[in-house]
Amino acid sequence: MASLRDIKSRITSTKKTSQITKAMQMVSASKMNRAEANAKAYVPYMEKIQEVVSSIANGSTDASHPMLTSRPVKKTGYLVITSDRGLAGAYNSSILRHVHKTILERHKSNDEFVIIAIGRVGRDFFVSRNMHVELEVTGVPDQPSFADISSLAKSTVNLYLNELCDELYMYYNHYVSPIQQEVTEKQVLPLADFNTSNATLTSYEFEPNAEEILEVLLPQYAESLIYGALLDGKASEHSARMTAMKSATDNAKELIDSLSLQYNRARQAAITQEITEIVGGAAALE
Repeated sequence: MASLRDIKSRITSTKKTSQITKAMQMVSASKMNRAEANAKAYVPYMEKIQEVVSSIANGSTDASHPMLTSRPVKKTGYLVITSDRGLAGAYNSSILRHVHKTILERHKSNDEFVIIAIGRVGRDFFVSRNMHVELEVTGVPDQPSFADISSLAKSTVNLYLNELCDELYMYYNHYVSPIQQEVTEKQVLPLADFNTSNATLTSYEFEPNAEEILEVLLPQYAESLIYGALLDGKASEHSARMTAMKSATDNAKELIDSLSLQYNRARQAAITQEITEIVGGAAALE
């Protein structure tokens, strides 16, 4: 049995740990609220630009663009959004496990795909498995702006336009609620599937023509998809870390209760033993 000093030391260290995890939970909750607001505020822009692009792509017979056209797939790009830090439960592992399994099922050689990594955890995961990371960005702020990933987003779109990859998939955690995040796979390029439910409601006149507008608008749309997924992923990251820290705090409290009970029992046993020795010594003197 551990000594009273050892048990007391564990109780003290566990209390200090619970204070840290409680503070991290509160910080993550604050960041989650801001990230959730940012993600929701970006939705109207995404819906409008999708409506415009869909209207142009489906309403003009003479408009064409490489980003709208499927071609034989020789190489696939995988854009994976993870975090730079851990302590977020299964936030990173769920994405990486899903992407790794997908890659192994679809490809027989590392020459058939490239990785675009957002986040240090994802970058390190693929590098350690000798998978080619074509583009990467780390150190993304907790409340990112488009400028933080604009260079990567443009380079990713250029990979497709320059035919260095023939399709692009994006993986991230979709924010559902503070206690639920879903691993999401979305095809970014080619832009073949549009929601046309709103496209017929609005007609546009193009100047100079639809094709030149698509030349400018489609890369911006693809880049906005990446940025929207990043905002969604950040909200999921903060909510996952908040949940993980709450679980850690609750577990620490349970451990403290268990150690306190163990400490009291050990202390009572020590007192009982001392009393027994005193009574035994007194009886021996009689």
